[in-house]
Amino acid sequence: MFEQTFKNIDDILHKDAGCGSELDYVEQTSWILFLKYLDDLERDKATAAELTGKTYTPIIDKEYQWNTWAAPKLADGKIDHNALAGDDLADFVNIKLFPYLKKFKTSAESADTIEYKIGEIFSELKNRIQSGYNLREVINRIDELRFRTHAEKHEMSHLYEDKIKNMGNAGRNGGEYYTPRPLIKTIVKVVAPEIGQKIYDGAVGSAGFLVEAFEYLKHSKKLTTDDTVTLQKKTFYGKEKKSLAYIIGTMNMILHGVEAPNIVHTNTLAENLADIQERDRYDVVLANPPFGGKERAEVQQNFPIKTGETASLFLQHFIKILKAGGRAGVVIKNTFLSNTDNASVSLRKLLLENCNLHTVLDLPGGTFTGAGVKTVVLIFEKGAPTQKVWFYQLNLDRNLGKTNALSEKDLAEFVELQKTKADSENSWTINVKDIDQTTFDLSAKNPNKKEETALRQPQEILEEIKILDEESAEILETIRRLV
Repeated sequence: MFEQTFKNIDDILHKDAGCGSELDYVEQTSWILFLKYLDDLERDKATAAELTGKTYTPIIDKEYQWNTWAAPKLADGKIDHNALAGDDLADFVNIKLFPYLKKFKTSAESADTIEYKIGEIFSELKNRIQSGYNLREVINRIDELRFRTHAEKHEMSHLYEDKIKNMGNAGRNGGEYYTPRPLIKTIVKVVAPEIGQKIYDGAVGSAGFLVEAFEYLKHSKKLTTDDTVTLQKKTFYGKEKKSLAYIIGTMNMILHGVEAPNIVHTNTLAENLADIQERDRYDVVLANPPFGGKERAEVQQNFPIKTGETASLFLQHFIKILKAGGRAGVVIKNTFLSNTDNASVSLRKLLLENCNLHTVLDLPGGTFTGAGVKTVVLIFEKGAPTQKVWFYQLNLDRNLGKTNALSEKDLAEFVELQKTKADSENSWTINVKDIDQTTFDLSAKNPNKKEETALRQPQEILEEIKILDEESAEILETIRRLV
């Protein structure tokens, strides 16, 4: 039912002049979905209070509650046909509802409350659905959804993840919001965070790393009441520069069960590294920072190693913000291992001297749908220099792509071998004292892999056929002239 509802909503939004892509569909579905979720949450809290003889005071005033403006019901449970629609509905949402909800940001007691999140979310976006009749249709569809049981919330969170995944094919840099979940789960498993540790992603995107860390910890042991409070309020922290990603990341965590995620809308790289104090540090960093971006000169001034490459600045930030003994799993372009520019050499030196880079996972092309770049995962611990680096090269017998994505099964051997850092056909160890001490080159060259005749890519074959066809045409033309 949920899946069909989402499809129907996309069809409605596709017809609306204000929504041009999958990114808009997700954004607009998100704020309406959030208000329906909030209504169900308030009902659950009111029921729980009633059972203990207490009175629950709703967060949202009566005029702005879902059942007043969005879905007033008749006695038979159907939406009242006199409910707001058309221009009346659009005007109410744009002129009254959004300004009301924005005010929660200033009136909330603290940033770790659902009230603050309401204010922050509605300060960051606007209603793009231009037709009040389309908006009415979307609301009617979302009103059919329920968030009351664990199973319902679980199904909804997975469908929302699917929508985020689809954004990767939507243009406007949609791909940066989605890291393949099998890869994230594997990184979380290997880094192995524990309840009580503070987990951080400074390039939070759709919050995939924080969501999977939450799921991992939730099932790591039988939770006490204190554990539950710790996971809700004192474990997951993130920063995100872009408004849409911030909204989606926050919504994703809420739908997975973290009521008031500690995600801040800010440019992480605008923070001067020299200003980071011990109290600002985290036990675990899990991240896939954007790569290929170019940062302005004033942002570069915040870092000891000056470079315009966004991912290199993020890596400096992560090293600095980790506590001593803290652990990290960071995805980065594989060229980081071998680039010869001064910044890359200095950054490799910094990483090897300040952290134990014990594991490098070398991923095949196509891991990230729609992105041709090859990546590696750096797994390290801060506080002691690197002595040995264990490499694992993921060699698959198929090409990865949209219809043939990475799976957890693909990474099972890596997880198993990583425990003992064993050598195999796909894994090997290098001693840091044996690498070039001027370039600190860490190129992932597998000494154990059997040499195979490389299969040529279809495009390469087609290009060669084209050249041969052109040459044949020229020869035939020459013969024709001679004859």
